[in-house]
Amino acid sequence: MHLTRFRFNAARVGARRLLSSPQILHAAVMSSFAEIPPAAGEGPRVLWRIDANSRAETYLYIVSPDKPDLTHLVEQAGWPQTGRWDTYDYTPLLARLAEGDRWSFRLTANPVHTARRTDDEPTKITAHVGVRHQTDWLLQRQQRAGFTILHKPPDRRHLPEGDEHELVIHNRRQLAFGKTGQRQRVTLMTVTYDGLLEITDPDAFRRTLTHGLGRAKAYGCGLMTLAAV
Repeated sequence: MHLTRFRFNAARVGARRLLSSPQILHAAVMSSFAEIPPAAGEGPRVLWRIDANSRAETYLYIVSPDKPDLTHLVEQAGWPQTGRWDTYDYTPLLARLAEGDRWSFRLTANPVHTARRTDDEPTKITAHVGVRHQTDWLLQRQQRAGFTILHKPPDRRHLPEGDEHELVIHNRRQLAFGKTGQRQRVTLMTVTYDGLLEITDPDAFRRTLTHGLGRAKAYGCGLMTLAAV
């Protein structure tokens, strides 16, 4: 497995075009591989995420079984004369993950649920729009995903309820973009979670890091990255 980071030159038209549509950026990411990546369900998949810390610091992160070649992104949306990308061997980190390890994490996800207005109406996938429901979406998946989000000490909680965890939700976005071959536009709610976690099941957690969490993985959701606490 490999972890790759690429910095966009947001002043370029090509960068703005790629960043404006998850569909276009997904195609650009997938064309970074000489061999066709495995389909979902057949092993670790290609995951990607955009981190926009500021207009001058917009990064693309990719986790993939094979090394990507981002020459086309450098030419279209980077610095062709001086820009590169960084790819690291992700396998040693994955191998040493152990129960009880604590990490800082970031995850951009598509928190949704199924709902219907009447009993005879078919269920429909609906986005969670409230912060509390978006928080609950992640908490409901943490055990199966091999981790638990740490609790705050009581003296650091600012609310009587809903503020128990070391978790911040930000960059809540409603995206709308066209999809190739379809007239109807795709709408997508994405949120970014920053927090602290403890590993409870290393094997399940490794799967989370390499297979993604939640839906809309093709559109920049599901990739969790780690940093030392």
